[in-house]
Formats: sequence, structure tokens, C-alpha cells
Amino acid sequence: MSITFEYATQADLPTITAIYNQSIPGRLATADLEPVSVASKQAWFNEFNPKSRPIWLMKDGDTIAGWVSLESFYGRPAYVHTTEISIYIDERYRHHGLGQKALNFVFSQLTDLDIDTLVAFVFHHNLPSIGLFKKNGFETWGHLPDVADMGDRLRSLDILGRRFK
Repeated sequence: MSITFEYATQADLPTITAIYNQSIPGRLATADLEPVSVASKQAWFNEFNPKSRPIWLMKDGDTIAGWVSLESFYGRPAYVHTTEISIYIDERYRHHGLGQKALNFVFSQLTDLDIDTLVAFVFHHNLPSIGLFKKNGFETWGHLPDVADMGDRLRSLDILGRRFK
């Protein structure tokens, strides 16, 4: 499988939303409890900019296998060089190393984007994602115990981070 990366466009938002919605039932990757609509993701999508806060598609030929985004952290000017990373992979492509490919690609783009710090918000029980980030030099910078009411149980959130300068 040869994965390529390209910037997401408005036309890709329905697929981005569908891949995001696939993660909701597993209660591992998002705090949304019900599927979200394309319309509800529009304002979020509009915040992305290829020059500073990109969202990239991971493509297997013409098929979107997942996406990775860098979005502003905390929305204050002093955090301009820090972004939150999110990775979502289509269920048909999970467990094929795409998370690592996404991180490798993002790392190669940070200098051009003038980003020196990445943070990831990961549920404490999401061991595959925590393992991926830790394997790539991320450290636990925070632990928020039982902050997410997932309907059947409370879940904790870890803040993972890595500086690149």
C-alpha cells in the first residue's frame, strides 16, 4: 500500500466526517457520543489553512484512507508555534501503520509551518494511540482523571506533547 498526502478540500469534508464518525462507537478516539453532521463540522473545517494549520488526507490511490490535522492550540497568540495533532484512519485501513506514516509526514512539515510543539489529547485507555505517540518521543504532559462522561463510564484524558526545537 502506497500512501500519499494531500491537502483536504471542501469536497473532502463528507469523507472526513464519515471517517471521524467511524471512531465514535469505539469510545477510544473522540468524546462525541453520537455521529456528527457535515454541517456541524463546517466551522471547524474552515479554521484550517494549508500554510499554517493544515488538514491532510492520507490517500491509497484515489481512496481516502484517513486524515491528519494540525489545529491551533488554545487560540491565544503566545501559542502560535504549538498545534494540536489529530489522526483519524478509516476502519478499513487501521492496523496497517498509517498512524506512523502520518506522524512521519507531519514531522517533515513542521519547519515549513513554523511549528515547534505538538500536543495530542488522547484518552488514557486508548493504548494503541498512546503507544504510537510515546514511540515517537511524546511525553505525558498532563492527566485529567475521569473528565469525560462516555455514557457508561467516566474516562480520563492524557495530554501528550513533544517539542521539536
